[in-house]
Amino acid sequence: MKIRIGAIAALVLFANAAAAQVPGARHVEFSAYPAFANASEIARRMGSPLTTLDLQRRAVRSGMTVIEQPLKLAQEDFVVYVPARRPPHGFSLLVFVPPWQDARLPAGWAPALERYGVIFVSAARSGNSEGVSDRREPLALLAAFNAMHQFPIDADSVYVAGFSGGARVALRLALAYPDLFRGALLNAGSDAIGDAQIPLPPKDLFERFQQRSRLVYVTGEADTSQLGMDQSSIRSLRRWCVFDVQSHVEPSAGHQVMGSTAFAWALSTLLHGDPTTSTKLPACRTAIEQDLDGQLDTAEQLLSRGEHQDAGKLLSKIDARFGGLAAPRIIELANRLATPN
Repeated sequence: MKIRIGAIAALVLFANAAAAQVPGARHVEFSAYPAFANASEIARRMGSPLTTLDLQRRAVRSGMTVIEQPLKLAQEDFVVYVPARRPPHGFSLLVFVPPWQDARLPAGWAPALERYGVIFVSAARSGNSEGVSDRREPLALLAAFNAMHQFPIDADSVYVAGFSGGARVALRLALAYPDLFRGALLNAGSDAIGDAQIPLPPKDLFERFQQRSRLVYVTGEADTSQLGMDQSSIRSLRRWCVFDVQSHVEPSAGHQVMGSTAFAWALSTLLHGDPTTSTKLPACRTAIEQDLDGQLDTAEQLLSRGEHQDAGKLLSKIDARFGGLAAPRIIELANRLATPN
């Protein structure tokens, strides 16, 4: 049965869930479209400055109109699980990005959601076969926004999670939307950040990610290739001054959704683990800023000497490595390169 959640329907759903000893997952529809889920905002946060600039230039040249929100929520299906008891400060929220196509709650996760007062929401047709920027990412953002506006959720306790390919999307979302998600739970899926595939977001967002986001990794003991990717991902986080990171190897497990015990540990760590405050953060940030400024200075000198080809190559390297941290200066230099005197 599918239920369209409006103001009244949400109250009915909440009341029904609260009345049950162990409320089940309900299939629902949402209806609200926040601006932060629009295509241009996703591109601003998740694309590198020069990639975004190139897309904008192409759109102008071709006369294309950007479709800000291609999704029609009335045609989408979400599953929501609401614990029976509301915590005093409101529910936490876990937005789950799956690798599969149906909207469902993984087996064995309900007891931990009940114990810690966490609402679970996930979208259908959001699996690995779907587009990332045009479906998987906006569906997760729409799910978070609508759930937060329909249920009593603590806005400071909203997290994104995923399994396998879904975990890789969850990491991108946590990185680009630290003002929405407080952290991420990555189950058997991760990537290194700070390259052409996963660019860093604009400086204000990345500093927030460094300061307050928590990342929790859970991967099976026998999933050796993913364990290696986790280590690479964690090293990249530390390289970029992100220190609140926890990891767990699930005994005897392969590439599979974490079981109830591992999920309970992960959820507890995500919500209640001691914050990792590092005295290294200021010096780490300063080192990155000095490196970036030095490379941008070099690019500017190349432009001033008319060495446009070398300047262009260097700007591309800076864009791939530093992403949004290089804006707005890298945009100014790229515009100079495009219109030489």
